Amino acid sequence: MHGGGLVRAVGIEWFGGDVRELSLPDPRPPRPGETLIAVRAAAVAPWDDLVRLGSWDVGLRPPAALGVSASGTVAAVGADDGWSVGDEVMTHPVPMLEQGCWSELLLTRADLLARKPTAVSWGEAAAFPVPALTADQALQAAIGDSPPGKLLVHGAGGVTGQLIAASAVAVGAEVVATAGPRSAERLRELGIGAVLDYHDDDWSTEVREWAGGDGVPAAINAAPGGEGDALSAVADGGRLATITGVPPSPERGVTIADVYVEADAHRLERMGERLGNGEVGISVGETYGLAEAAEALRVAVGGAGGDAVVLNV
Repeated sequence: MHGGGLVRAVGIEWFGGDVRELSLPDPRPPRPGETLIAVRAAAVAPWDDLVRLGSWDVGLRPPAALGVSASGTVAAVGADDGWSVGDEVMTHPVPMLEQGCWSELLLTRADLLARKPTAVSWGEAAAFPVPALTADQALQAAIGDSPPGKLLVHGAGGVTGQLIAASAVAVGAEVVATAGPRSAERLRELGIGAVLDYHDDDWSTEVREWAGGDGVPAAINAAPGGEGDALSAVADGGRLATITGVPPSPERGVTIADVYVEADAHRLERMGERLGNGEVGISVGETYGLAEAAEALRVAVGGAGGDAVVLNV
C-alpha cells in the first residue's frame, strides 16, 4: 500500500482545469494523529466546482484529487488515536493533508473522522458530512441556546435545506419551510406541516401570518439569492442565519450570521447518530463510478434537486 506505487484518482492538474483521471503517488504512511482511509464512496456537489476553480481553498495543491467528503474503512493508523484498521468512518477532511476524496486512498487527520452509522449505506455516509455540518452550524446560529420555537427554513428542498429542516424538527422547533412543489411532499414526510411554495410572491407574508403577524423569531436561508426575502419574514430583533455566502444588510435589529461549513468530528458524530436513528436522512440520487466524476460534477452543479450525487470508488 505504501510501496511507491500509484493510486487511482480523479481531479485536476491545475486550478480551473478539466476534471480527469489521474495516477497519483500512494499516500505516505500516516503519522501520529493521522489515518489512511480506503475510500468506498465520495460525494459530488456544487462546492466541488469551487475547489476546482480555486475559489475555495481546502489545502489542495494540484495535481490533486478533488472531493471534500467521503466514507470508507480505516486502512492504517499513525498511532493509537482511538481508531483501528477496519473501522467504518465518514469524514469532511478539511484542511486536506495530500489529496481530496475522489481517490482510492485518503490520508486525513484522525480527529476529523466520525463513525459511519451501521444501517447507513456508503453513499449516504459519503454525502452526509458537508450538508450535515452546515445544517447543524446554521441551526445553532439561528436559535443558539434558546428554547426552539418557530423557525423558517427558506429553500428547504435541497440536500442541505432538508437536513436543516429535519434537524430543527428533531430539536423541537416548529418549522415553516419554503421549497418548490417537487420537494413539498418529502418535507411533509419529515414532519413539517407548513410548506410554502417559494414561487408564490406572497410567501413571506404567509410566513409572518403563520407566526402571528410579526414574523418568525428565527430563520435560516438556504436559497441562493433568497437572503433578502428570508430577512423580510423575520420579526424585529430576530435572528437570520444564511448559508449562501451573501448576507443581507442588517435591519430592524435582526442579528445576521453568515455560516460557512467547518470540519468538526464531534458535531458530525452527533449528526450521524440522528442519521442512524432516523431523525434525519439524506437521499442519494445518481451514483457514478470514479471515472465518471466529470459527468457527476456536471449533474451536481446543474442541480440535482433534493438528492445527493455520489461516486462509488
